[in-house]
Amino acid sequence: MLVLGSAHYVEGFDDTNPEAEKKEYIDHIKEIVGWMGWEPFKITYTSDYFQDLYELAVELIRRGHAYVDHQTADEVKEYREKKMNSPWRDRPIEESLRLFDEMKKGMIDEGKATLRMKQDMQNDNFNMYDLIAYRIKFTPHPHAGDKWCIYPSYDYAHCIVDSLENITHSLCTLEFETRRASYYWLLDALSLYQPFVWEYSRLNVSNTVMSKRKLNRLVTENWVDGWDDPRLMTLAGLRRRGVTSTAINAFVRGIGITRSDSSMIQLSRLEYHIREELNKTAARTLVVLNPLKVVITNLEAGLVMDLDAKKWPEAPADDASSFYKVPFSSVVYIERTDFRLKDSKDYYGLAPGKSVLLRYAYPIKCTDVILADDKETVLEIRAEYDPSKTIKPKGVLHWVAEPSPGADPLKVEVRLFDRLFRSENPAELDDWLGDLSPESKVVIQNAYAVPSVSKATLGDRFQFERLGYFAVDKDSTSEKLVFNRTVTLRDNYAKGGK
Repeated sequence: MLVLGSAHYVEGFDDTNPEAEKKEYIDHIKEIVGWMGWEPFKITYTSDYFQDLYELAVELIRRGHAYVDHQTADEVKEYREKKMNSPWRDRPIEESLRLFDEMKKGMIDEGKATLRMKQDMQNDNFNMYDLIAYRIKFTPHPHAGDKWCIYPSYDYAHCIVDSLENITHSLCTLEFETRRASYYWLLDALSLYQPFVWEYSRLNVSNTVMSKRKLNRLVTENWVDGWDDPRLMTLAGLRRRGVTSTAINAFVRGIGITRSDSSMIQLSRLEYHIREELNKTAARTLVVLNPLKVVITNLEAGLVMDLDAKKWPEAPADDASSFYKVPFSSVVYIERTDFRLKDSKDYYGLAPGKSVLLRYAYPIKCTDVILADDKETVLEIRAEYDPSKTIKPKGVLHWVAEPSPGADPLKVEVRLFDRLFRSENPAELDDWLGDLSPESKVVIQNAYAVPSVSKATLGDRFQFERLGYFAVDKDSTSEKLVFNRTVTLRDNYAKGGK
């Protein structure tokens, strides 16, 4: 049986209410695990083994492979740089056992003692220079409570927990490769089972950061809206954005596993797999982000026609489930960007005297424009429609109509998410936070949608025609739906801009 393991840091617990926070976190992890299709999956914590780790530390001292040290952090750093032994390295075993017991009982102040492994201070590998195994910290643990005031280090706990859990392969990224010597030294010193260790290159994706420390700063300093902010490359963030687990797994399979630590994967590769998946699974609908009013003067005021619109491009005409109804009336709304006062040959939107086709409806021709006092801002458009559909304009626009006379269309909030950073590799910048893109999140409060969208529920995904793929966000209420843009319809960055 193949059992894979890796080390995790769990941060962000509220120490004032650790049990509630812990349960919420565990429930969230289980939800993500199920969503990604990783079942069966067992969630364990290093703190589950605190007693075992302590007893093994005592055994390590008894075997002469650990000692209690009183050097300060600066002194440890200096001595390691000079490959010098600590003055307390050769203290008697019984003395270290007594002092370690006092550490455990809270009889020694923080920073006054540590337990260090007696490794090889002359080794060529810096990670063999008597690494710290235990520190004193008078802080309750979110999982273990206030039972302990000494806590094991990563270098001590990682390999032992892997061994105790009978992990067959411990998976790490390449920066941990130099720790392999220490990993096996400790297991050998304690005569414990030794798993295989596999190091591979970490996933570096353009225009974002993947470092836990940098992600933690983004969250704790409120540069983003939490660990599930849709702009983050966390599983929670991707899920909230509307990315499917299928798309993520396809992306990971596509890039494979390497040992090249300098590779940068373009975000567009992930977006490609997202589009491939959502193109097949996201139903089409009509939403207008920045509405511009169009009054159709030759359509009877108060008349509302129910027209058929396709959920899927290739829907057969006899499949009623592949269609939905959209109201068409004398007042419709188009995107403000789909109208210009001056026409041009390469422009397929609406302009004075020009015709366009309203998708699933009729051609309309602009007959008049109502301007504001500045003579530039368009307030309203007057148009005539062609009920015979004899006109065949090249431009096709999405639109939303008043569902009944004088009633506004369904209002929804739309959040347009984009690349979090302007630079391809912000992690290499000294001022990486200064590279955050101010356009990474744009909120449109009052977009208009067709009535059928009102039935959408959390997690539903749609293609807003001509706009992109969107998913219902958890901030939605019974009064107002909120949508997150998952991805645009095409890769705008491949052409050098948005």
